Amino acid sequence: MSILVQGSVRRTLFRMAFPMLAGTFAMNAYNLADTWFVAKLGTLPLAAMGFSFPVVMLLTFMAGGIGTGVTTLASHALGRKDRPLAARIVTHGFLLTMLVSGVMSVAGYLSIEPVFTRLGADAATLPLIGEYMRTWYLGAVFMALPMMGNGILIALGDSVSAGRFMMLGTLLNVVLDPIMIFGFLGFPALGIFGAALATVFSQAVSTAWLFWLLIRKHRLLCLEAWHAGPVGESWWRILGFAVPSIISMVLMPVSSAVITHLLSRFGPEAVAAGGAAGRVESFAFVIPMALGISLTPFMSQNFGAGRLDRIGEAKSLAVRFALAYGALIAVLFALGAPVLAAIFTKDAKVTEILTLYVSIIPFGYGMMEVHRYCGFIFTGMQRPVLATVLNTVRVLGLLIPLSWAGARYAGILGIFTGRLITDLTVGLIGLFWVTRVLRGVSRRPAPLGAAIPALDE
Repeated sequence: MSILVQGSVRRTLFRMAFPMLAGTFAMNAYNLADTWFVAKLGTLPLAAMGFSFPVVMLLTFMAGGIGTGVTTLASHALGRKDRPLAARIVTHGFLLTMLVSGVMSVAGYLSIEPVFTRLGADAATLPLIGEYMRTWYLGAVFMALPMMGNGILIALGDSVSAGRFMMLGTLLNVVLDPIMIFGFLGFPALGIFGAALATVFSQAVSTAWLFWLLIRKHRLLCLEAWHAGPVGESWWRILGFAVPSIISMVLMPVSSAVITHLLSRFGPEAVAAGGAAGRVESFAFVIPMALGISLTPFMSQNFGAGRLDRIGEAKSLAVRFALAYGALIAVLFALGAPVLAAIFTKDAKVTEILTLYVSIIPFGYGMMEVHRYCGFIFTGMQRPVLATVLNTVRVLGLLIPLSWAGARYAGILGIFTGRLITDLTVGLIGLFWVTRVLRGVSRRPAPLGAAIPALDE
């Protein structure tokens, strides 16, 4: 029996999550490091990074959606001790990820100017955006594969390796960023182009290590698995989980794009502040995301084993942790807002807007994490459609309308207040819904060790 369906729930989750701190730090540190170094080039390059953020999020979450499908199916197979099926899913999933990444890279590369013009970029910012994004698109596949591999390693119980291979790329990026951006050690100064180049190279190294881990150490990526069954069948099963997850994740960069467009009405300083604040925010989520990443494979394996008691216990533990951590971060950010702003810029207007952001929005972080955890729980319980509906309510039903109304009637303050109200509301909705679904499933328990049918409610 898998280690995820036995032993203390608390110890199991935190044993998985603790090594993943390095991995979640790595996933966010790429953007944080790029933003910090690029900020030294001035307000316009920082604004260019701000415009790139929603598009980078879009491609990241597309890859993450496919990774969710692969991880969920592979985790379920491993929990049922069907390793050949897990190897087939992983091998075919890698091919699917490379194919989708390639198509999106070509489409993105050819549409940089119209896309970012629609986002509100002006003639002064567009060339800088192009320098960054053209290189980023060329290396997008190296971003996608580590995201998928990260979840697979966690499902295998090897969260230590997952954290280490992600951390390697982060350390390389931090070292290469100043060298390539400012031209240290005899390297030509490449500016914002150098930031993108450093990121792509670092992610490529991480991808190479991931292949070694899955081919040599865990033997889940192999030619034998490639020929074990039809590729189309595997892709169909993966997409059955991936499509709802992709839709749910894509809504996040869509909302980010809308917010960026609203902020662009108030000048490049507002976009620069919003982009920098978004990266600070991502860094703040490193710790709770380490637990969140562990929830889907944990829920999936326990759901397949009929251990609904462990699912309920894990849900309660995750919610308490999210609320406590969110409250702590909100207080720290509110007190340290001017210091955080000073890290990224000396521009007075950018500082003012960034300070306003981190003084308001963090007070919804706890409930925002509750919302995210509810989505992970739904997916692990093989109800990805419910996770998608929940995120749709957040973005289309609350965030975009409230942000638009806030911008119209209260300016930048209204945009940030709309986000706060959204996070508080959707966290409550998600918690109520997950509790209701779990109680409904508990009335129809399956025998221990048998998979429970997934019927969306």
